[in-house]
Amino acid sequence: MDVFVANEQSIHVDEARLADLAHHALEAENVDEEAELSILIVDPDHMRRLNNRFANNNYTTDVLAFPMSQEEEDLVLLGDVVMCPEVAQRHAERYSHSLGDELDLLLVHGVLHLLGYDHQGEADKMKMERRTRELLDSFTRSVTT
Repeated sequence: MDVFVANEQSIHVDEARLADLAHHALEAENVDEEAELSILIVDPDHMRRLNNRFANNNYTTDVLAFPMSQEEEDLVLLGDVVMCPEVAQRHAERYSHSLGDELDLLLVHGVLHLLGYDHQGEADKMKMERRTRELLDSFTRSVTT
């Protein structure tokens, strides 16, 4: 699996950790080894423009997922997860955890969206939240051992 990370903003983020977490989530979800995922880390203005263009919401948000689901000659393009650390930092402060923890949560959330998870109904929301927690917990265990 190939995970590409592009950091286009000034807040420090652990790009290697995000790539490792994405690999972990994709492997745990049994995604094809030829799959490609892009992670884009942007500033609030860029995120607002993306949210406005693709979701018709003229405000910034913390994460967006853009599925591609294209298969070309042994290559699976999953899509892009776009995150905004400045918005994530505000959420991290509100919930009393680190920016890194918030970005981890947002990344797994975005990856699961690319893989077809959703949270429109209560049952789907619970399933997605449970799987997010399982992936984060198993990643944390793998990193600390």
